Amino acid sequence: MALDDNSIFCFSPIYRLQWEEAQQKDVLLYPEGMVELNQSSAEILKLCDGSRTLNELVAELEGKFSTSGLRTDICEFIEIALENGWIRINSD
Repeated sequence: MALDDNSIFCFSPIYRLQWEEAQQKDVLLYPEGMVELNQSSAEILKLCDGSRTLNELVAELEGKFSTSGLRTDICEFIEIALENGWIRINSD
């Protein structure tokens, strides 16, 4: 799937991102269970709040970690998150 630079992502209604003290990591909660996230995945999902385009999301993460060249990895994870239904493209 080719992502549009201006796509804006938000969580699907059944998923919620939160810090889980017992696992000492961010997790995605949903009615049937929980998905444990690594730090990179959590940082990307924290920005999928319906307010940033893909370009803005990439720029913010590259700025936060003082690096460049993250776009491919971010897009690959966004595609996985979309396929799993964790996030969706905001159509508002």
